[in-house]
Amino acid sequence: MVSVRKAETGEAPSLTALCLRSKAHWGYDAEFMRRCVASLTVSEESIAEGRVLVATDDAGRVVGTASVMRDGDDAELGLMFVEPTAIGVGVGRALFGEAATLARRLGYRRMTILADVNAGPFYERMGARFLRHAPSDAIPGRTLPFYEYAL
Repeated sequence: MVSVRKAETGEAPSLTALCLRSKAHWGYDAEFMRRCVASLTVSEESIAEGRVLVATDDAGRVVGTASVMRDGDDAELGLMFVEPTAIGVGVGRALFGEAATLARRLGYRRMTILADVNAGPFYERMGARFLRHAPSDAIPGRTLPFYEYAL
């Protein structure tokens, strides 16, 4: 069973580390990962604003995180990462559902998602609609699938 809660002050470093472990799970090399650090960093400011969610397992261990940010008039799924050992057991589905709920509560009607190529199929299963490829926020010259999700 997965539970989702708001992140707490002081969790930013451990959530950032989780994001990096999850990204590295897909086989990216050390240079690629170094270039991703800034875009995979969870901020204490976002936590204080109530925009960061944490998934925990039955034992209370943190197994995922997601953030909902502002993208103009839309919500943006800023980060969503699952502990590699917990991929495929419903953590992502639970986080995505709670992120959509948070975005609705914040008054948004649409959530955008700049997805890693490995995560695209997951977002499509969640009901997101592919719009186009867009520039990576971490790697110049790289493009990523860009989705929208109606809230």
